Formats: sequence, C-alpha cells, structure tokens
Amino acid sequence: GLIVEAFGAGAVLVRETPALLGDPDVQGLIRDIADDLAEHGAALSLKERMAEVCGTMACHGSVRAGRVLSAPEMNALLRQMEATPHSGQCNHGRPTYVELKLGDLEKLFGRR
Repeated sequence: GLIVEAFGAGAVLVRETPALLGDPDVQGLIRDIADDLAEHGAALSLKERMAEVCGTMACHGSVRAGRVLSAPEMNALLRQMEATPHSGQCNHGRPTYVELKLGDLEKLFGRR
C-alpha cells in the first residue's frame, strides 16, 4: 500500500509505495494525489476520493512514452487492455492509444 506520514511543516514522509507501481516518481505521485484531494476537497465521499487516488496511482504505474517493451510485454499489455473496460483512456481522460490508418502513416512520411 501507500504509507505516508506527516513530516514537519509542509512535508510528508513516504514509507511505502504499492509494489504494482514498480519504481514510481514518488514526489510526482504525492503531488498529484495532493492536487486531486485539494481539487475535490470534502465534497467527495471516501469511495470517490479513493477512486481518484487509485486512478492517479495507476497513471504513475503505467507504461510511459519512450519505454522499450519486448514483444511478449506488448502482447500482454494488449490482452490486458482488451479485457479492461474503458482502456482507451486513462482515469484522467487522456487517450491510451491512437489509431492510425495506412493512409495517415503514408501522409506522415510523405508517401502520398
């Protein structure tokens, strides 16, 4: 789990992060969680807040641009996406993939 403790004025100490996140950008993760909580404040129920926090944590644990994946990793990711509802976008509404037709690729590379 995510274990965070107060650590003086305006600081926190992160003792643990979820293993599923691998080696996350802890500072960015905490900043995003704090922003989510500040944005939604007390108006959200605990369940809604947890959904927001989990969504932020999922984004931080996602495959990022520039990361090289092996063919088996790519296939596993695609199979997981096929089995996941709403996998076409992240929790924040950003697309997780873009479909390009052959004609689109040809235009990008000046072939048409």
